[in-house]
Amino acid sequence: MLCLEAHAKINWTLDILGKREDGYHLMDMLMQSISLSDTLWLEPADELTLEGAQDEAAHEQQADSRPGALESAAVCYDQSNLVYRAALLLKERYGVRQGARMRLIKRIPSGAGLGGGSADAAAALLGLNELWKLQLSRQALLEAGLSLGADIPFLLTGGLARVGGIGEAITPLAPAPRLWLLLMQPCGGLSTREVFSAFDSLPPGALAHPDTEAAQAALLSNNPSVLAAAMQNVLEGVSLRARPAMQEAIAALESSGALRAMMTGSGSVVYGLYKDEAHARAAHASLQRQAERLGWGRVWLAHTLP
Repeated sequence: MLCLEAHAKINWTLDILGKREDGYHLMDMLMQSISLSDTLWLEPADELTLEGAQDEAAHEQQADSRPGALESAAVCYDQSNLVYRAALLLKERYGVRQGARMRLIKRIPSGAGLGGGSADAAAALLGLNELWKLQLSRQALLEAGLSLGADIPFLLTGGLARVGGIGEAITPLAPAPRLWLLLMQPCGGLSTREVFSAFDSLPPGALAHPDTEAAQAALLSNNPSVLAAAMQNVLEGVSLRARPAMQEAIAALESSGALRAMMTGSGSVVYGLYKDEAHARAAHASLQRQAERLGWGRVWLAHTLP
């Protein structure tokens, strides 16, 4: 049996440089893996199956290192799930006759901009490559991942990276510092397609673009204060108009001491960057009480991964 951790990601910056003729957007992003994760188990079987699982004891024992609730809003474990689709792609592309029993614990919230489904698919590609002894190259896995979703190539790579093109151009960056975050999802999930469509309808220059070079330099020099000033997500204004509660959550994070708070991906999770672990932990309890009072649900304590 194989056990894989499928780590979420955040966007430090998200910029859109243009649009291809096929409708895909050309991106320029700084992305980093974080400690919040799902868990995928794989074992040999005659048929291909996927099921949800729970492991509350393991979650309680690892609450600090793998924060997140054992809850999976609107997660389907049928053939529409990206894990199943990733497995089916490998079977069909490489003539695999074996099956696999796949069990998935969801901790990463859905419709969040954290890449949860894509991270699960990336874990499935890596794990099934080993389980089925396919010996696929990294490039073959990246190409398979891109055909399923634009975030999957980065999530196969992990760490800190500059990501361009439609998600396939990945430049790993090092050293990647450990930075502490609080994450909130104050509203329902957002449709990525609808957010990009709304962005496309705006006149040029309507939204602020990030200074990705400055943010990259700040990350590599481990300077959170300078990073906070450079962070920006060009989709944020569109998503905030659709979900005003996200703006309230951003304000709450910054009032709690975050150096900067903003949306990741196309939403609906917003996160705050804190000076260090102590400041993040100090803010966590009070923000959780506030979130419960306002009906926002869970506040996740997390840190970035190298």
